[in-house]
Amino acid sequence: MFYLQAETTVINQGTQLLSPSADPTYVVTYINHSFAQHREYLCAGAWILMHGHPENINCTNLGRVLREFSPEEVTANIYTMVDVLLHHIHLELQRGHPLQDLMLKACGNLSVFIWNHELLPPDILLLALIDRDDDPHALRIVINILDSKELQQRVKLYLINRGPPEHWLSSGPFKRVELQKALGNYLSWKERYPTFFDDIAARLLPIIPLIIYRLLENDAMDAADRVLQVYSTFLHFYPLNFMFVRDILAYFYGHLPGKLILRILNILDIKKIPFSESFPQHINSSNAAMCPPLDYFATLLLGVVNHVIPSLNNSSKCAAMGDFANNSSRPPHGKIQATSQPGPTNSSEGQKPYYQMQDPGTLTQLTLETAVIELLSLPVSPSQIVSSLVQIVVHIQPTLVQSSNGLHGAPGSSGQGSILPTSPSGGSTDSLGATRTTPSVSGMNTSNFVSRSGYTCQQLSCLLIQACGLLLAQLPSEFHVQLYVEAARIIKESWWLTDPKRSVGELESAVSYALLDPTWAAQDNTSTAIGNIVALLHAFFGNLPQEWLEGTHLIIKHLRPVTSVAVLRIAFRIMGPLLPRLANAHTLFSKTLSLLLNILVDVFGRNSQQPAPIEATEITDLIDFLHHVIHYEGQGGPVQASSKPRSEILALFGRAAENLRPDVQHLLSHLNTDANSSIYAATHPKIVQNP
Repeated sequence: MFYLQAETTVINQGTQLLSPSADPTYVVTYINHSFAQHREYLCAGAWILMHGHPENINCTNLGRVLREFSPEEVTANIYTMVDVLLHHIHLELQRGHPLQDLMLKACGNLSVFIWNHELLPPDILLLALIDRDDDPHALRIVINILDSKELQQRVKLYLINRGPPEHWLSSGPFKRVELQKALGNYLSWKERYPTFFDDIAARLLPIIPLIIYRLLENDAMDAADRVLQVYSTFLHFYPLNFMFVRDILAYFYGHLPGKLILRILNILDIKKIPFSESFPQHINSSNAAMCPPLDYFATLLLGVVNHVIPSLNNSSKCAAMGDFANNSSRPPHGKIQATSQPGPTNSSEGQKPYYQMQDPGTLTQLTLETAVIELLSLPVSPSQIVSSLVQIVVHIQPTLVQSSNGLHGAPGSSGQGSILPTSPSGGSTDSLGATRTTPSVSGMNTSNFVSRSGYTCQQLSCLLIQACGLLLAQLPSEFHVQLYVEAARIIKESWWLTDPKRSVGELESAVSYALLDPTWAAQDNTSTAIGNIVALLHAFFGNLPQEWLEGTHLIIKHLRPVTSVAVLRIAFRIMGPLLPRLANAHTLFSKTLSLLLNILVDVFGRNSQQPAPIEATEITDLIDFLHHVIHYEGQGGPVQASSKPRSEILALFGRAAENLRPDVQHLLSHLNTDANSSIYAATHPKIVQNP
């Protein structure tokens, strides 16, 4: 009943205010005496009263009233009017009127409101329409407004008056267009002038990207392509256009046709963006299925090393490590006497103030995000991109060493030549005699990589692994899944894990060596595929937000079933460093810990079948790690003398222990909530759960 009365009141007030012969003095009466909930429907009432003909209402009175409304009231009016407009179209369709005629009439009437009388700000109207994109007609009206000659003429005038997009670099004061002319009657009379987008065309700059998002969400690819074609030059002035391009390529990755990707890239002024030299060739390639060569990906990684990864000279810790490597008794391979200091060759550019590079704010951000945009634009699958990057990382040390040897001659004292072993000796004479070798990556020319970086081979190989992890962490989840699959494949296919001739002790020794810091392996040229892939995963994890870390479990799922202590150690080495980071995310910590306990059961379960018996004492260090990490999680930080694990975690250990061999159960007996069987629980009665 209230709504009927309110509707009647709105129509009566609107008739008195907006009829062509309305008394001008009623404007003051309406402003002073109308209720706020009624004023919200003023524009909607005007739309109904004009019956499709704008001349049926008094636009002068409507404009005078809207001038007295606050910006919030104007916005509420526009949103309500859009609802009424769309509902009216549906009613007319039910009465048999053609849709095309209804759309033309609606768009024509809106044009009168927007351009002829300047009653409604087009930016708010467009926002209201795209917020109603659940209605099939809303986006069609949006496209019609963007196609209007009036709007495009405004945009052309803006481009002429504004000058180049980098106007902030111009010397002298900026000459602004007179406010009334720039803003029109929509906002120039408001007390709160817009301080940023001070032109009616400029106020569309943050709106058009939202419109493109909505069009893509509704699978209107052709319409989005047309909008980008018309407004790409205009969007050069959008302060966040780089972020927009990156985000839209990431959010809709895998759903955008190649032609549309090129349109999106044109939003950027490509000549001013540090894209790879061969990038245009790869995105315009007629053979879309052909993946770019490894040289292309290696150059991307080198750019990240030189301009994104902090220089070793800027970190005393890293510098000390580099000095130690150079002075170590282990002779470094391929040390280059570069004329420049190790690190980025143009590090000073990384300190440019934000106003000289508005989006992104620094050269560091620009380089990293340009690399991200390149990878997201390539017309190849995520698996091909990830496979190429991983292939570079896995064999990076032998590749750099061989290229360095080719430039500077064979190393004098290493005695290993230019081919590196795929597994370390680990103190085993059998492995020392192994004849398998790791060739450099085919199709990759790194002859000038070391000299271009200013680092030694050892330093550069480690930094390239870091760069690859950082770059992959910026990409959508499709790439993460492929990384997990590829990492598991490389580990499972490692010949020295699958070779039946290797003894358990030899594998144990080799794995322990392989999982050391790859910096050491780089120094004496005993790098391994597994060591590099684990280092890559750690660099990748370190740059992921916590909410994405649950996906890391996929690696272990692809490694299972685990049948050897060697692979068990690899799994612990991959996932172990994540556990302290998850100390305050109890659910994810429990899931990750449960996964590690499950693979422990795979190897040491009551029913596990091992070709040779494995002593429980082989994993006492892993048990010590589990003991420490659950105390860390219980404390929520570094372990103290009073630290206690949570009872839920101890219960998790209890359930896992039921499936373990008795000798392994004994190692976990102190991590049990049963006070009768657990020394630990008996001495900490507060954590014992009540039956």
